Amino acid sequence: MRSVMSGNEAIARGAWEAGVTVATAYPGTPSTEILENVATYPDIYSEWSVNEKVAVEVAIGATEVGARCLSAMKVVGLNVAADPVFNASYVGTPGYVVVVADDPGRYSSQTEQDNRRLGPYAKLPVLEPATSQECKDFVRAGIELSERFGTPVMLRTTTRTSHSKGLVELGGRVEKTDPPALVRQPRYSLLPGLTRTRHQELEERMSRIRAWADESHLNRIEMADAEVGIVACGAAYQFAREAFPRASFLKVGMSYPLPEKLVRDFRAKVRRLYVVEELDPFLEEQIRLMGVQVDGGAELLPRWGELDPYLVATGLARAGVPGANPIFTTQPAAPVQGLPMRPPTLCPGCGHRGVFTVLSRLKVFVAGDIGCYTLGILPPFNALHSDICMGASIGTAHGIEKALGATARDKKNRKVSVIGDSTFFHSGMTGLLNIVWNGGSSVVIILDNRTTAMTGGQETPAMGRTLSGKEAPAVDMEALCRALGVSRVQTVDAYDLAALETSIKAALDADEPAVIIAQAPCVLEYKIKWEPWVIEADACTGCMRCLRVGCTALGVIPAAEVGREKDLVTIDASLCIGCGVCAQMCRFDAIHAPAGKEG
Repeated sequence: MRSVMSGNEAIARGAWEAGVTVATAYPGTPSTEILENVATYPDIYSEWSVNEKVAVEVAIGATEVGARCLSAMKVVGLNVAADPVFNASYVGTPGYVVVVADDPGRYSSQTEQDNRRLGPYAKLPVLEPATSQECKDFVRAGIELSERFGTPVMLRTTTRTSHSKGLVELGGRVEKTDPPALVRQPRYSLLPGLTRTRHQELEERMSRIRAWADESHLNRIEMADAEVGIVACGAAYQFAREAFPRASFLKVGMSYPLPEKLVRDFRAKVRRLYVVEELDPFLEEQIRLMGVQVDGGAELLPRWGELDPYLVATGLARAGVPGANPIFTTQPAAPVQGLPMRPPTLCPGCGHRGVFTVLSRLKVFVAGDIGCYTLGILPPFNALHSDICMGASIGTAHGIEKALGATARDKKNRKVSVIGDSTFFHSGMTGLLNIVWNGGSSVVIILDNRTTAMTGGQETPAMGRTLSGKEAPAVDMEALCRALGVSRVQTVDAYDLAALETSIKAALDADEPAVIIAQAPCVLEYKIKWEPWVIEADACTGCMRCLRVGCTALGVIPAAEVGREKDLVTIDASLCIGCGVCAQMCRFDAIHAPAGKEG
């Protein structure tokens, strides 16, 4: 039986077929759909953990009793999870695959890091699927490899493999014969006195895996024209095959450790050898360290961004590599000039809009975070001044305060931090505790839309349900902040601009930490739609002050088209959700709720 699946869907299917019983993740593009699909398989316990570090720790615990496990995260999620991932390698966790979705091109990520580097650093094998079929098959291969050698295995995908679709041959589930059992295993204790030989054992394990890699079906030689040989893996393999259809290939499925014997065999069969890979010259460096001659690689291709067949064909052709597909050697058509820019923007009626409208008006420094609200950096708000990583906004604001010293209270130095509710649970709570502990007085605004909105509306600890839809206690955010030692905590309607401004000003004037919870459920996730508001044309002066809220439901009709001296603002009833934020900006009472709906 076959089915069309994205790479992420295929990974979820692979987890089921491989007999995985525990799967954990924190949502993050391009990996989010993995756990959402895993959750549809009743044989697997799946959860959104509060962050990636916790997700890995939960899985490690499950392996301790013999369960097969999978964790999934996006490129920067591995930074958060690095501590337990490194230690899992020293422990030796059988039956455990960590899926990491890298993002060449930075379509939805802060950085463009190449997480294959973690393989030699943490001393764990790295698998790289190139198709949806391989995404499924490599999960099972990773579980088998993990159980055979007692090691966690990284399955590295990219945005292209995560989201592209292809035909997948489906199989049945392979259950583990031994049921989970709690048996004390000394290797799970990393007390230094008990682990003095662990590094040596780890190196010996990697040596055995290197020998196995040469015989593994995950790597294969595809001989064609012996004039040109290309080593490639993952999505780069697909691009290279399109760009050089007659070349010979060493198709790498295990990028670390690289199969040395197979590399040498392939080198002996081709006249010239090239390496095609995205981001870092990871394969190329390993091959050169083997003493194997490489005729070209990283110097022929961009070291940043996502590859495509055109970049591969033209890059290698410039170095005289023959056999490039002529389709990809002609210059692509230039972009059409003069088209309007369409930058990303907050949804019509988004509760974050009111907060950034007020912050823009107050002209304070805003330490931002990772979420939909990062769009506050764009016009018309221009209200967000930094965003570093998940949870960093709170620590950033505290650092600014401590560096400014006595001048931190000056009006020109006023600052706040903004963070979403899901991000606060992920890694903001520790920053808030740090402020209290170290005598800070920063203002923290939690943008509480009751979901993980940026990645598609996944559950949070405040929603009262889990990934599987099971009822769960809903975290009381006010009580949580007070428990962390903050006395000044207030919940405010995110659509009430006057209340927001009053609350923020009072918090800035207070000589103590303050938390403002700006609450408005996500309009998309909760399908919020009130009656659209209307413009009273005779009252509209064309001052355009309402446009400062940056709502796409607002439009402008040129004055000449309506016989006026000034342009007229309009409201698109199909987009307006009736939040009324724009009306609060109007000084001429020109924007109203529909007749009979006032109040």
